[in-house]
Amino acid sequence: MLTTTKSMSERLACKAVGLARSTYRRPPVAQTPADPDAEMRAWLRAYATKHPCHGFRRAWAALRHDERREVNKKKVHRLWREEGLQVRMHSPRKRAGVSSIPPVDADAPNVVWAIDFQFDSTIDGKAIKIASMIDEHTRVSLLHLVERSITSDRLVAELEVVFAGAGGPPKVLRMDNGPELVSQALQQFCDGKVGLSYTPTGAPWNNGYIESFNNRLRKECLNRNHWNNQSVRGPGGHRQLQTRAQSPPAASGPETGESRCVTAQ
Repeated sequence: MLTTTKSMSERLACKAVGLARSTYRRPPVAQTPADPDAEMRAWLRAYATKHPCHGFRRAWAALRHDERREVNKKKVHRLWREEGLQVRMHSPRKRAGVSSIPPVDADAPNVVWAIDFQFDSTIDGKAIKIASMIDEHTRVSLLHLVERSITSDRLVAELEVVFAGAGGPPKVLRMDNGPELVSQALQQFCDGKVGLSYTPTGAPWNNGYIESFNNRLRKECLNRNHWNNQSVRGPGGHRQLQTRAQSPPAASGPETGESRCVTAQ
């Protein structure tokens, strides 16, 4: 370290730390033919090549149970690290959306609409995706799109239809950081038309109204029915998903609410 950072000579650096030059120049045992662990290192390299997804713990278990060797787990870990066999798990960083407007309270209709996705599957095991959107003030369901896959372009097309049917866009769209919701297509569509408010990652309670709606949809409809291809995609391209979602507005007090039939077309 002194020779590289301080540009000191080897003789002066060894004298400063009290180390013999012969000791400094002596290579580690692991780098010499006399390495007592050479055979085990070779076995670990062969094991890592055969099982690239296994870590040192499974290699140690294989040594004990398959090879019948009594070896310390910490030694296997040390040799595993020295050979560079560590399995690194790289999880892609989730992209976070940038809000174009500060958080807004839904104190009137058409102020804040909340949108979210959830998944289910048909009886053949294939996934279906459900997009839901409600008005946070009135709790009215505005969008119910059911497809095998929903791209950002498809979502933008559906939002155009909903905006036209409601007489215009709301003031704010509240959503999480899903890939379709942070897409450039949606941001360009909403630019200058409606504000975007993204909830923090890992905080679904900040979008509680649509989460509550999805929970009710899950309990009262999705978990109580089995879906086949015809029920998801019927004749003429219609998709129908019916449920009784009782969501009374907060201002209505103890009212039982209104039962709604959610039909995706």
